[in-house]
Amino acid sequence: MFMEDSTPRIALQDTPQGRLLVVQGAWTAAGLTGEQVWDALTAQLQGLKDGGASPAGWSLEQVGKLDHLGAQVLWNHWGRSWPAQLQAEPSQRAVLETVAKFSTDPPKPRKPDWSQPFILLGTRVLRLLDHLKGLVRLIGQLLLDLIRLVRRPQEGPWRDLSGHLFHIGATALPITALVGFLIGVVLAYLISQQLRQFGADAFIVNILGISLIRELGPVLAAILIAGRSGSAITAQIGVMRVTEELDAMRVMGIARGFRLVMPRALALAVVMPLISVWTTIAALLGGMLAADISMDVTPSYFINSLPAAVDVANLTLATGKSVVFGVLIALVGCHYGLRVKPNTESLGQGTTASVVTSITVVILVDALFAVLFKSVGI
Repeated sequence: MFMEDSTPRIALQDTPQGRLLVVQGAWTAAGLTGEQVWDALTAQLQGLKDGGASPAGWSLEQVGKLDHLGAQVLWNHWGRSWPAQLQAEPSQRAVLETVAKFSTDPPKPRKPDWSQPFILLGTRVLRLLDHLKGLVRLIGQLLLDLIRLVRRPQEGPWRDLSGHLFHIGATALPITALVGFLIGVVLAYLISQQLRQFGADAFIVNILGISLIRELGPVLAAILIAGRSGSAITAQIGVMRVTEELDAMRVMGIARGFRLVMPRALALAVVMPLISVWTTIAALLGGMLAADISMDVTPSYFINSLPAAVDVANLTLATGKSVVFGVLIALVGCHYGLRVKPNTESLGQGTTASVVTSITVVILVDALFAVLFKSVGI
């Protein structure tokens, strides 16, 4: 006795009608398993395709076993259509008909739609308008909460306000001083390289004073606070959404704007001018040190010339901008925190969007201030 070869293969038989392709072996999931068996069968099927001559027909009468996987291999080789002549038993034909019924052609590539870019643009515009509407609503609620605080100061969240003043303001002093000092050093060194060419060493006080006090100091402090505290505000409120604390506040009748938004906005409005002045002083110290080393501009001359070089109006403008920056950072952080969905993925996305939006808003508002107050002579 000998065991019948169950290797799936295709044999060629010459008949009076032409070449007949006879399917032999076990065309099942178990029979097609094995890298060598599959590679050999694939090579044989590819050779039949590359041969070019169309066979007279196919015969499945010598197939030992046939399941849906083997039928799928044959159906794909036939180009998902029935051959002209097929010799098969009724059970084999039933399996092939089932495969043909549930086999679908691969999806055709979609033609580029010219309206797709406009739809995408419209979606983003509507999303931006939705964020603007939420931010305006938040500003209106903040004004109403401030009126309530003025009327009933004894009900104000003063403990929350003092905590935010410490965490946002006091703990940010070291990093803002360090960054401001380094920015002053770098800026003074770069300016000295240019002024030395024209013998205008004394004007380094004017350039450093105007640039740091009016622009770089407030903007640098706002960017640092937006990245440090703005993200923290969004994360804190977002975690309250994930842990359902916001829902609990709604059930208990506690106003979210009065207890969450207003203390943070007031704290940043108070802290930002102080941090701005602190950062500006650190940057001026760094610039004064670099000017003394690179251009021999003594600290006494720098300090005596600074009041004459920089008008007091620039300090007033910087302080006013800092207040606006602080309120905007707090509102943006609270806005994205309140929009966080109860899952950790949304929390991360909201925190990232809060930081990016806060920095963008700070730069845009600073540019607006520069244009407006340049026209009035400040």
